[in-house]
Amino acid sequence: MLAEPQLRALGSRVPPALRLPLAVFLACQACLLLWWAAFYPGLMSVDSVVYTWQVTTGNWRSDHSVLYNSLVWLSLHSTGDLGALTLLQTTAMSAVLAYACAGLRTLGVRGRWSAPAAVACAAAPPLGSFTVFLWKDVPFTICAVLVFAVTVRLTGRRLREGRPVRPRRSELLLLGAGLLGVDLFRNNGLPMAAIASLALVLALPGARLLIAGLAAATTSLTLLLTLVAYPAAGIAQPDKAFLYNLHNADLSVAYARAPGLFTPDELRLMTRVAPLSTWRDAGTNCYASDPFYYNASVNRTAADLNAAPLMRLWWHTLRDSPQQILAARLCRAHIAWAVFPGPPDKDARTWTYGTAVPADLWGFGAIQDSPYKAVLKARPPSQALNHAAVFARSAFGVPQLEWLLWRGATWCWATYALVVLLARARRRRALLALAGVSLGVQLTVIAANPAPCFRYMAAPMFIGVLCLSLIPALRSGLCHSNEPRPDRIVSILARRPGTHNYP
Repeated sequence: MLAEPQLRALGSRVPPALRLPLAVFLACQACLLLWWAAFYPGLMSVDSVVYTWQVTTGNWRSDHSVLYNSLVWLSLHSTGDLGALTLLQTTAMSAVLAYACAGLRTLGVRGRWSAPAAVACAAAPPLGSFTVFLWKDVPFTICAVLVFAVTVRLTGRRLREGRPVRPRRSELLLLGAGLLGVDLFRNNGLPMAAIASLALVLALPGARLLIAGLAAATTSLTLLLTLVAYPAAGIAQPDKAFLYNLHNADLSVAYARAPGLFTPDELRLMTRVAPLSTWRDAGTNCYASDPFYYNASVNRTAADLNAAPLMRLWWHTLRDSPQQILAARLCRAHIAWAVFPGPPDKDARTWTYGTAVPADLWGFGAIQDSPYKAVLKARPPSQALNHAAVFARSAFGVPQLEWLLWRGATWCWATYALVVLLARARRRRALLALAGVSLGVQLTVIAANPAPCFRYMAAPMFIGVLCLSLIPALRSGLCHSNEPRPDRIVSILARRPGTHNYP
């Protein structure tokens, strides 16, 4: 092992501007590597099984992220396992957290404040273990935090320099990568990217055309891939029952609460898809669309054939009784705006998913056709490490603290409060752009959400924890960099006794 003098000498070779991000990256990566090893090749859900089945049996579909499915395919065909992909996720998250800390420094946030917040994101069981999940929502979250980090850096430079700034090439590349990842890793990522981009456009008058053009380019590329490239490559589109399942869930809630709203003809239309008792029973739980979508009595073929008239019925119900549809949407989006979870008897607590992979792979029988079925199980190199990680994650599942440890809405409201306080303390409205990503995620989930899943609101949790480092900076009256400027050093020396200015 290296002695302390050797470590100091090695550290002195690192440029001062890189020391904080490098230290944060190494600390975060060390924490995330422990989670990765504890749950190797990664935590899984039934979606993980579906990804593997789709890419290894030729059943590619765009109901999940095609980009993430491509990464699953690449990991399997290059290494024969999924661990390479989850390891890549840990590295990317560590790098983004380190970049965020470097950006916060431009706002006057010292490393002693931002570094612990970043390491907490990697070490805390809810967020650290989430990073090693085989889920498209993990890279989506990484890209969302990256957009936040670039926003911090651009607004920090804007305030520090006191004039409109032009984004550097590296900042534009990172912002473009973040926006494109947000668009491609989650099918509803476009609205979130648009809101985050709008916040930047409003905050940076000197870069409005560049940022608007970048956002338009990433949006156009996403639409081109989705509407043209994917079908041309033989990637199947999701069926209409999947596309409109939230609208059908709205109708089931409206029917359960106000059956008199529907005419006999409309009821006959609904019975083509499922018995009225199914519509009513599923509608008694407004917190998730799954009770109707996955009900065995629902005729998926009939739902596809009657998708257009059911959509017209949804619009008719929205026009005549908007409170019923809006109430259903807000109830299902409970995870996005409510601090405390819903009633347990409605399965409305935060869906966090477990750490074990069942032998039947959640009943997904089609996976038997995949030659890679054997990799879909936990194989940690150390059972002791696995037991410790499971214990830590279970300990953080205490119901009384669910509002703090698992609810993204809590961290959204905390982020907004901190950003507003910082903007008032610095008298700079441009700082409000720091809330753009969290607001975009929150509004997108409120608009359309199938279930109270933790993963849908993970990005605001990472951002909220990072924003805790803004608290000490609220006392500063000016935005400044922690890196001393040469002219300031000279002025300080000039005021000290015994120092002289030489020509």
